[in-house]
Amino acid sequence: MLRETQRGLRNLIIANVVVFFIQMIFIRSDIPFIYYFSLIPRQFMKGWVWQGVTYMFLHGGFFHLFINMYILWMFGRELEFMWGTKEFYKYYFICGIGAAFIYSIFNLNSIIPVIGASGAVFGILLAYGITFPRRRLLIFPFFIPIEARYAVLLFGGIEFVMLLAGGKGIAHLAHLGGLAVGYIYLRWKRRRLY
Repeated sequence: MLRETQRGLRNLIIANVVVFFIQMIFIRSDIPFIYYFSLIPRQFMKGWVWQGVTYMFLHGGFFHLFINMYILWMFGRELEFMWGTKEFYKYYFICGIGAAFIYSIFNLNSIIPVIGASGAVFGILLAYGITFPRRRLLIFPFFIPIEARYAVLLFGGIEFVMLLAGGKGIAHLAHLGGLAVGYIYLRWKRRRLY
């Protein structure tokens, strides 16, 4: 029964893989694919609003794609089952677009492209930790069992430290933005239900 309700998750993974191969084709051409479809804060804040969605489907290599899709699959399955496909999509894109806004606000004049689904994926991770706080996970590479709520705090803490350390080449602020937007949305939604 779980498989039957994973249409949204499957579609997101397929779309990411297909776009990755298109990206690889265009990387060798003269068409500025990355320029138009990645998140470039200066362009995004000047009205290139589609970049707030399209950047989530681009990745910096196979490993980047694999990690994001694996985490999305691992934590998204039960969430889509519980919420339904429509709400799952809604939450995913709210986190990803919200991450784009937060990153862009703090990097207004940046022309450095940002790519990847990590902001949305961090939102999914947060939702899993809130929904199943005591679920035990085995964290790679040491396979130490840890409750989901603590795993979210651990990964969020690592991202925050990396942001402060000035980790180059990774948009840690976008990851934290996905966490923050996911948390605000879930709190708002909970207030509306109760």
